[in-house]
Amino acid sequence: MVTNVYVDGFNLYYGALKNTPYKWLDLAETCRRLLPDRQINRIRYFTAPVVPLAHDQQVRDRQSSYIRALRTIPNLTIHYGRFSSNPFRAPIYPLVYPSPTGPPQTVQIQKTEEKRSDVNLATLLLIDCFDNEFDEAVVISNDSDLTLPIQYVGNRFDKQVGVINPHHRSRVSSELRQAATWTYRQINRSVLENSQFPPVMADSNGEFRKPAAW
Repeated sequence: MVTNVYVDGFNLYYGALKNTPYKWLDLAETCRRLLPDRQINRIRYFTAPVVPLAHDQQVRDRQSSYIRALRTIPNLTIHYGRFSSNPFRAPIYPLVYPSPTGPPQTVQIQKTEEKRSDVNLATLLLIDCFDNEFDEAVVISNDSDLTLPIQYVGNRFDKQVGVINPHHRSRVSSELRQAATWTYRQINRSVLENSQFPPVMADSNGEFRKPAAW
């Protein structure tokens, strides 16, 4: 079965990789282990350039090294959204009411949001479907915003759509479960452990290494 895989990079990172030793993840090997009987036609990886903060100035370097490693996978393409960071006032929690008749006390925070990645994923999932690139699409995400395009691919074009939940501490979204042909509850830790890039790699620009902090 010809299969395209669509990876929500930040959903995967925060759901399965953060605070683990498995961040140097080879997505081609991950797909082979998760989908052993499929012919993987294409892997699309959706992310956004991270914004360094004062407490972690090396975050962009680590991401760049990982992107460089991903680019060694011949059938993988990377699609960028962006980060938006703006001051934002929000109620503190637990709620505090300075006045019995007034609104709750607020505090100003810096709100950082990833923009466009879910739209990019949905758009390319539909375009690839229109172009008849695959028999089956597999989405690695637990973002229920992807429910409608998954429904269209399955119901209108009679394609199979699988959803793999990367979150170890939550179930597959009920909306995604209803829209998809099949779902995986979560990615097994043994798959992550056995799907790591080599610590030292090389590309056309020379040798590079897994980030030391990883």
